[in-house]
Amino acid sequence: KFFNCNSRTQPTRGRATVTHAVIVIFLEFFAWGLLTTPMLTVLHETFQQHEFLMNGLIQGVKGFLSFLSAPLIGALSDVWGRKSFLLMTVFFTCAPIPFMRLSPWWYFALISVSGAFSVTFSVIFAYVADITEEHERSTAYGLVSATFAASLVTSPAIGAFLSHRFGDSLVVLVATVIAVLDIAFVFFLVPESLPDKIRASGFSWQQADPFHSLRRVGQNPTVLLISVTVFLSYLPEAGQYSSFFLYLKQVIHFTPASIAAFIAMVGILSIIAQTVLLSVLMRSIGNKKTVLLGLCFQIVQLTWYGVGSQHWMVWAAGTIVALSSITFPAVSALVSYCASADQQGVVQGMITGIRGLCNGLGPALYGFIFFLFDVEETIEVKLGEMSKNNRDNGGTPLVPGPPFLIGACLVLVAIFVAIFIPENHKLSDDRSPKSTTVATTLAPPPVTRRTSSPSSRTQSCDPTSCC
Repeated sequence: KFFNCNSRTQPTRGRATVTHAVIVIFLEFFAWGLLTTPMLTVLHETFQQHEFLMNGLIQGVKGFLSFLSAPLIGALSDVWGRKSFLLMTVFFTCAPIPFMRLSPWWYFALISVSGAFSVTFSVIFAYVADITEEHERSTAYGLVSATFAASLVTSPAIGAFLSHRFGDSLVVLVATVIAVLDIAFVFFLVPESLPDKIRASGFSWQQADPFHSLRRVGQNPTVLLISVTVFLSYLPEAGQYSSFFLYLKQVIHFTPASIAAFIAMVGILSIIAQTVLLSVLMRSIGNKKTVLLGLCFQIVQLTWYGVGSQHWMVWAAGTIVALSSITFPAVSALVSYCASADQQGVVQGMITGIRGLCNGLGPALYGFIFFLFDVEETIEVKLGEMSKNNRDNGGTPLVPGPPFLIGACLVLVAIFVAIFIPENHKLSDDRSPKSTTVATTLAPPPVTRRTSSPSSRTQSCDPTSCC
């Protein structure tokens, strides 16, 4: 077996593999992908007015609860292991699915409160960190993120076809069955990834406080820069993800089949970007430049969505979306590099908590901007006619997607912040008094040589270099 700075060997990993994490993510989001068309129908039937605003509020509450719970679940998984919390997050994330047809109001209520447990990615990234070498981790994270895209390649199209032929009830039933299979897979087949000997020695409520986590972020310059970059880049992404399918249907007038085909195209390109392209970029230009490149792609696609009113423009912008999907796997790999083995859950929970805060603010921000610009009041009129009327009246041409343009401005600020992130940096390298707390908490423990067991996890080496 090979050794690197962490010296993680196969016997310690047991039967846990990245494949387990990939299957869990695929089944969960495949089930939700099936519901793309029925969910738009239920949203329109339940909230005939202010669809964008209500959708933003519902997703916002879910995201804010995710922000509150992510550090707690991450810290507890460092102590008690990943499997039990993976089972809990998958169960509660999928719990609202059968209520879509039973009671739409209960469905939207459960979606909102399920955010307290909808942090599957946080546990999955910690799971992957347990079973991979440091130099393998960025590729593994890219594979997990690509699996998310892969789950959406065919599921919306399948859901749209079943909905058209057999009705929404069958689609909800199929999605419920897949969700149950995912829960059963975690319970029966997913092994524990965190050995007892490297689990955190204790649990502190301070670790589980999301606001304490944010305060701790501010105590370290490197973590602060990474966190601000994540916040500014993921805030518009969260808003876009929550409202984009509704935007395609109501504003751009995509049919359900067109929406499904668009999702499939973006999904296929995202898989390629997050596996092949990400690996090539990480090896050739490094982690930081990969993040910057992904942010540049994000600015292009947001601007294109903001001003594009024709179908071909939206399709063209979709190709850029796939290229921008490399950002978060690269950021996750950078953060994982900074943390020790028994703190992966805390660190990933911290970043996922920031994303959870964005999942609360982003949808609400987009919904409010759509409402503020009266997009919903004009969705029954063709965009070309509206632009012509505005020009005839001496007004400015209609901008169909104002939230996307505002999001592009936020990402531009994120690029300026990310430029100052140091490369090849360990948190333990910070020596300033201001950063002592975070460096002490997140830095790897002193490494010692263990030669008595082939499954030892550490070997004498410089923790800032690669042996």
